Amino acid sequence: MRCGPNFPAVARVLQEVTKRSRRRFAWHCALAVAVMLGAGGAYTYSSRQVTNAADRPVQQHPTPRVEGVGATSPTTSEAPPPPSVVLPFNAKLTSQDIPVEGGGVRSGGCSGSLIDPLWVITAGHCFHDIKGNRVGGPSPYRMTVTVGKNKDSDPGGQQADVVDVRQSPRNDMALVKLSAPITGIQPLTLVEERPQVGQRLRFAGWGSLSATVVTPSDHLKQGEFTISKVNSTTIEAVPVVPRTVENSPCKDDSGAPFFTSTDEQTGRLFATEISGPECPQAGTEVLSRLDILVDWIHQQLGR
Repeated sequence: MRCGPNFPAVARVLQEVTKRSRRRFAWHCALAVAVMLGAGGAYTYSSRQVTNAADRPVQQHPTPRVEGVGATSPTTSEAPPPPSVVLPFNAKLTSQDIPVEGGGVRSGGCSGSLIDPLWVITAGHCFHDIKGNRVGGPSPYRMTVTVGKNKDSDPGGQQADVVDVRQSPRNDMALVKLSAPITGIQPLTLVEERPQVGQRLRFAGWGSLSATVVTPSDHLKQGEFTISKVNSTTIEAVPVVPRTVENSPCKDDSGAPFFTSTDEQTGRLFATEISGPECPQAGTEVLSRLDILVDWIHQQLGR
């Protein structure tokens, strides 16, 4: 039997131990690396989540527009105000039951102007009997007066019926009392001085737009005239510009005012329409003078 060391065997044992140690070391290293990588990945994921949460803008929810709960109330759209009426003192007189000879009735109209909350001035021949004669007292037919409009379609305006007629003792002019007062409109001022030749007056009326098809206009007509002659009870006037059916009197313009105005809302009354040429033919308008009737008018109105 041998008693000394066996070197080849020892070498083989050492090689085997070395191989196992290397494998075990490699395994431990791999495990350590895996652990480190896992922790690092977890850290990175956690950090990214926090960073993204901080960078992400906070969502802003709109405030509900509930009226009365901290919300801005929507703007309410109100109805537009009615258009401004010019010359609101003008009056349109219309009737649907004027008696005619032989029976039956017809429609008709006149123009006029407000001189008192309860009184309108117009032409005397607008109120007549079946023979065409001027009449006073209670109106022989229903006559409606509309004040405060420029067109039939305008909103607003005021209406009343004629309940009493006062015929002028000197010319073709009449005062008509209304069934209810007109409010919010300034009546025309009555001119007391004698009118002068060359003086310019404005005209406003609701008469026909045709000499053959006679019916009141649906809008206020306006024109300008110059006094050409002053008679004892009447005035003659000629147009400033060539006549048209829109700027001069026609049928149903009887009683239309001839006046002055500086603000389109108030005015001074000089005369009212009696007659003239067939519209729109050239010629002279004949008007009733107002200045000679001022005292009589005040008496009728109880002033």
